[in-house]
Amino acid sequence: MRRTISLLLENTAGSLSRVAGLFSARAYNIESLSVAPTEDPTVSRLTLVTRGSEEVIEQITKQLNKLVDVIRLIDLSEGSAIEREFMLIKIRASGGEQRDEVARLAGIYGGRIVDVTESSYIVELTGESVKLDAFLEIIGARRIMEVVRSGVLGILRGTKALRA
Repeated sequence: MRRTISLLLENTAGSLSRVAGLFSARAYNIESLSVAPTEDPTVSRLTLVTRGSEEVIEQITKQLNKLVDVIRLIDLSEGSAIEREFMLIKIRASGGEQRDEVARLAGIYGGRIVDVTESSYIVELTGESVKLDAFLEIIGARRIMEVVRSGVLGILRGTKALRA
């Protein structure tokens, strides 16, 4: 079962390392990881995606809550949340027909062309992971030169908030 966990942690040296160490010590995999300071520069928000049974996820959350650096934790998968991922993709596009096709597909998927050369486009795309995966599939491996993805970000809907 796929779970998205978001937590606030102290923005100090070694905090991220302790979270990652917890996963590696127990042989749990992190599929996606995104971390950055919040509006309070002493606090970072970390969002990670992992997979496991209910028991494994419960163990992960308990162990994360025990870390000194963790201020607060929430499993975004348990409530109503919005998840997004950001991607930059460099695509081969040399002929007029190829270029038109890439521009058309970028538009259909809500992407934006942010760089153009004689032989390539760089497209910026934001959305759910499945949308980004679908775009990669429709573009095709032969045309893809490079892909950079941010990892999943998530936030609860409504008035509930993850705050220190």
